[in-house]
Amino acid sequence: MRIGDVANAMIAYNAGDARRVNHLLKVYGFAKVIGEREGLDARTQETLEIAALTHDIGIRNSERKYGSCSGEHQQIEGPPEAERMLGVLGAERGMIARVCWLIAHHHTYADIQGEDYQILVEADFLVNAYEDCMSQDAIESVRNKLFRTKTGISLLETLYGFGGKQA
Repeated sequence: MRIGDVANAMIAYNAGDARRVNHLLKVYGFAKVIGEREGLDARTQETLEIAALTHDIGIRNSERKYGSCSGEHQQIEGPPEAERMLGVLGAERGMIARVCWLIAHHHTYADIQGEDYQILVEADFLVNAYEDCMSQDAIESVRNKLFRTKTGISLLETLYGFGGKQA
């Protein structure tokens, strides 16, 4: 299985929803950059990239079942969808299990476990801050509470105009 196959499958899964496709590709891009710059091993990097592409796979079912795409619902509905898709694509069982675990936790910010989890959360926030038009104060608060990687912090400060200011 190749990362391009996962990206293609997720684009097809979200056919007609350019906003969601753009979101997943932006999160993937930031996750790839952060993971590579932080020196992840090849397996963790691959897991991270697959999780970044599939992290919001539960939105469609959440909206259909609950009338909401809340993070809580996404974390419930996402893993079964990802497991099916990644299984069809031929992903190895251990990889599927970790990706599904990441999807099931990507909106849970307490007790972040693992570099792939930390980077996925940071990459998703880098995109969400822009898409949700967050205030500078809100972005700075999240930076101080959530961001841990040097690359993620640098990207956040560069994108949102902190100019290297440390809180």
